[in-house]
Amino acid sequence: MPGSSASLCPHQPWPTGCALLRWHVTAYGVAPNDRLFRTQRGGLIQDTGYGEVWAEARARALTPAQHASQLAKRPYDLRHAAVSTRLSSGVEPQVVAARTGHSVAVLFRV
Repeated sequence: MPGSSASLCPHQPWPTGCALLRWHVTAYGVAPNDRLFRTQRGGLIQDTGYGEVWAEARARALTPAQHASQLAKRPYDLRHAAVSTRLSSGVEPQVVAARTGHSVAVLFRV
């Protein structure tokens, strides 16, 4: 069933992330269209909303020196870091590509 905690991480190669997603679904549920993250009234989160929340999260989570750097400047930077970490940890490229929605060729080109 889409949106259920059972369907969030069927292969569970990254258990911490799966546990966080399950917690989020338990705490907040999902929208009728299975969207995980939405506004308080159930609408789409605008790009500016993500940016504002991300900036605040970086300010709270990082040291002043880290915050002044380019470290995780955009949420998308974490995607690249996660791909690199998984590949260097020995996760098969086909699995990483499938999880990121890329072909293996694109995965190694990025």
